[in-house]
Amino acid sequence: MEQSAIADRRQLRRKLTFWRVAAVLIALAAIWAAVAWRAPDIGSGDHIARVSISGIIQDDKDLLERLDRIAKNDRAKALVVTISSPGGTTYGGEVIFKALRKVAEKKPVVSDVRTLAASAGYMIATAGDTIVAGESSITGSIGVLFQYPQMKELMDKIGVSLEEIKSAPLKAEPSPFHPASEDAKTMIRAMVMDSYDWFVDLVAERRKLPRTDVLRLADGSIFTGRQALAAKLVDTLGGPEAIRAYLDTRKVAKDLPFVDYEPTSRSGIPFIGGSIRELARSVFGLSLDLQPTIEKLAGEKLFLDGLVSVWQVDRD
Repeated sequence: MEQSAIADRRQLRRKLTFWRVAAVLIALAAIWAAVAWRAPDIGSGDHIARVSISGIIQDDKDLLERLDRIAKNDRAKALVVTISSPGGTTYGGEVIFKALRKVAEKKPVVSDVRTLAASAGYMIATAGDTIVAGESSITGSIGVLFQYPQMKELMDKIGVSLEEIKSAPLKAEPSPFHPASEDAKTMIRAMVMDSYDWFVDLVAERRKLPRTDVLRLADGSIFTGRQALAAKLVDTLGGPEAIRAYLDTRKVAKDLPFVDYEPTSRSGIPFIGGSIRELARSVFGLSLDLQPTIEKLAGEKLFLDGLVSVWQVDRD
């Protein structure tokens, strides 16, 4: 083989090696960027962490993991929790409340009440070291609810009955297939009131209010931000400036940037699941994430288990 041909082959091999290495480096850089985007604690300097809680509140493992990361991240000098929620399950609110208090053991936590933070949404807000609300924000609705459907009349009309044999009268009560007995109503009411007492005690402790004052407010009433301020359910009216002003009193530098800790995609792989959904939506006009659509059609309450702390406008 001629020397020139050998030289050409060596040169081509060097070019291929270069581009292979470059491709690997680009892929590694892309992976690092994706991880840093999904986990701001990896790619950010000192900052103020921000987490958004919106919609119906449930037991949210992803949110709890993000709060745990923030608690352990020394670069996150404070946490701002923006809340836009009518509430949700009482247990969901409880576990998020406790997770926020764990963060507060290490750094300041500010609850930023937006359009609506009622019921379990307000429960979560009380976990903050201070609560900032808008003048027209809706909050309050301190209370607990247990609902169940009653299908007895419908079944009678279509000629269907349900027979049951159970180990004790209160097993599987209340049932949608027959009216609840007085004993069943007493059992459910006792459970509701026990959770209600816990909620009232939590508000009294966190807001430093006499229990009698909280009981007066905890009749399910909702309040504007201005009313809530007068009732001492929130601390300040305002927005980002009020949040910065409070954090300044906690020795958190005013020039620190806010970094949003976003939820991971449902696929579990950063941005891949979301990208597929966006592609389907933009190209085919399809949404692969069906649960929000189902919830809107059927009512989000159908997806809630257990006791509920949720505010809603009555539906006809």
